[in-house]
Amino acid sequence: MMTENEISGKIIGAAIEVHKLLGPGLLESSYEMSLERELGLRGLNVQRQVSLPLVYKDVKCDIGYRIDLLVEHKVIVEIKSVELINDVHIAQMLTYLKLTNCRLSLLINFNVAILKDGIKRLVNKLTE
Repeated sequence: MMTENEISGKIIGAAIEVHKLLGPGLLESSYEMSLERELGLRGLNVQRQVSLPLVYKDVKCDIGYRIDLLVEHKVIVEIKSVELINDVHIAQMLTYLKLTNCRLSLLINFNVAILKDGIKRLVNKLTE
């Protein structure tokens, strides 16, 4: 069983490969599909566009929230292709971590010259 840190290392390696082959400037869906494929080739269990229901006062509401990629049932990956990551993107990821009770997420913006500049790692402090 891999830890979240081991999984995130593999995700980052796969994302670098995708970015190297595709470069910046494509739609988020292109990177999402490509990263899903690359992670699968590396032997990881990947789910794409996972429904994330909101539970409010014991009522489960499927109102359209979707996790781009869920890797090994442990790490959430949100794909962006934007000029800059902003506070709303980070808040979204922290909310996803809270709703899923996952410990780790990666926010990856492929619209950068060097991919390491587009990766933001977020940790759910509530699970520690």
